[in-house]
Amino acid sequence: MAKLYFYYSAMNAGKSTVLLQSSHNYQERGMKTLLLTPAIDARAGRGRIASRIGLSKNATPFQPEDDLFTCIHGIHQSKTLGCVLIDEAQFLTRAQVEQLAQITDDFGIPVLCYGLRTDFKGNLFPGSAALLGWADNLIELKTICHCGRKATMNLRTDAHGKPIREGKQIEIGGNERYVAMCRKHFVQAMSK
Repeated sequence: MAKLYFYYSAMNAGKSTVLLQSSHNYQERGMKTLLLTPAIDARAGRGRIASRIGLSKNATPFQPEDDLFTCIHGIHQSKTLGCVLIDEAQFLTRAQVEQLAQITDDFGIPVLCYGLRTDFKGNLFPGSAALLGWADNLIELKTICHCGRKATMNLRTDAHGKPIREGKQIEIGGNERYVAMCRKHFVQAMSK
């Protein structure tokens, strides 16, 4: 039975690397995969998924208003999909998460979503909140804080490495803007 999976973590846990490896595993066994990435994240180029360790692959970009059920169903009709993999899943809308669940239920296609659980203030992203409620399986990918403890929070920093406490929920960035931290050090950094 196919399932909707949510692989979540703080920044720099290797989510994109695991996604690309999972896609490779399916393809190695002769199955076709569909990679999706939000159009808002063009750090590696529009429609491209890239990991910090140098792996990358083209993907289909999507917008918040896109109907992913219709998109995936159309592609599945022309080439039978073995799996759908979504990078930066925190940027999905609730409606899109429900559409992904319908893909899994109606067509038996596993859907693997990879993303952040919380933003730089410790609040859930809408896509992550929906996935936490709708996914069949929740899998935490782990990374570490500078102290060696498990990092669960994402600290947004300015150009000088100082914590940013206010701002828009979505600001695309990588190591130059975000630091994964344990809750203790995140709270300390935010309270200074």
